[in-house]
Amino acid sequence: MMQCFHFMVEPAKNLTAKIKESSKRAKQEKKEPLDEDQLFVVELARDLSRVCQRSEVLELIWNQDDTWPTFLCRLFILQWASMLENKQRLMQTDGWPETDEDKQPDLMTLQDLQQAKAVIFNWIKDLRAQPEQSVWPGEPVVKILEDLQSAWRWRRVPNLLTAMELVMWTLVSQRSEKDKIPQQWLLWKQRTQKIGAISYIPQPVWDWIADASVDVTLDLDTANPDLLISPDEKKMRCGFERKDVSNLHQRFDGWWCAVGAEGLGSGRHYWEAEVGERDWRLGVAKESALRKGFKSLNTNTGYLTLRLERGTELKALTVPFTALPPGLIPRKVGVYLDYDHEQLSFYDVDKHAHIYTYNEPFVERLFPLFGTVEIVKDLVIRSPAAKTHCLCPTSCLWA
Repeated sequence: MMQCFHFMVEPAKNLTAKIKESSKRAKQEKKEPLDEDQLFVVELARDLSRVCQRSEVLELIWNQDDTWPTFLCRLFILQWASMLENKQRLMQTDGWPETDEDKQPDLMTLQDLQQAKAVIFNWIKDLRAQPEQSVWPGEPVVKILEDLQSAWRWRRVPNLLTAMELVMWTLVSQRSEKDKIPQQWLLWKQRTQKIGAISYIPQPVWDWIADASVDVTLDLDTANPDLLISPDEKKMRCGFERKDVSNLHQRFDGWWCAVGAEGLGSGRHYWEAEVGERDWRLGVAKESALRKGFKSLNTNTGYLTLRLERGTELKALTVPFTALPPGLIPRKVGVYLDYDHEQLSFYDVDKHAHIYTYNEPFVERLFPLFGTVEIVKDLVIRSPAAKTHCLCPTSCLWA
């Protein structure tokens, strides 16, 4: 206990001085002074930038150009203290240390926050012993940091939290496989925060997701008889008359759905769909899932889906269902299945934003699922946009 108190005294004195300095600067610039938690993040960004090469983007944080709200600072502090405490324990199969998911940030006390800061302070002491610019983060991380800096300046990303996370992990990790850090970061974010985990997925990470694109066509033998399917088997909407078709066991005869022609049983797969504004559902159906009648298509019946109802109610069809914020409602949806890492994720394609992730083991083939009740606007399965190359040094200025 005395050791913990001892190593906190000097940092606390320094932090007090920094708070006074921040207040003085704020008065001069007519800005609100930073509180203790905000200033903690500012000083941490300075320490990270000193050691990690090509991390100039963090200057925007420690120069207070990118100032985070207090609740976000606290969330970051608590989460990364947990990461540091667990880094010596058994690592997960994807390379990221486990975090205590039972602890909810909004339920943590001031004592929890102070203990979290103490953990990070202790780690910073070792970090400050390293020479300046002594850690190379790897080319993939460098490209992401450049993209995030450009995206922040063009206001495509609200803050540089992702940059801090990637640099922090680069310095925490003892592994040599730095090329895999962006993919591990994506898996970790979607595992620890199922809803709206990433407001802007950096372009290099987005390109990596899109590299898993598959050509999905609708299986006519599974389509509800009320659905009109285009000749290329990539568009569907409801018709006015029920078609006379064979009542096959795999055909939906209640809900207005169809599945893709090919089942997926391993690896990574990505596809996109343009959806209507009123009612749709997307996701996957397990091979064993029943398709007859109007029984709920949720996780209990073998379906992992998102559904929009009445144009305003976006839900993940868990049991009970999970309501999602209206701000996450997309017009073009990306669906990403990482079968081997047990994740099914949904993205807003236009915003490069995360919507929701299912995390659960897969033991059978999964079929892409599509559903709509709209009679005017087609639900359209799209191929992802081709990568474009331009002369911009970072992310394209005209994107």
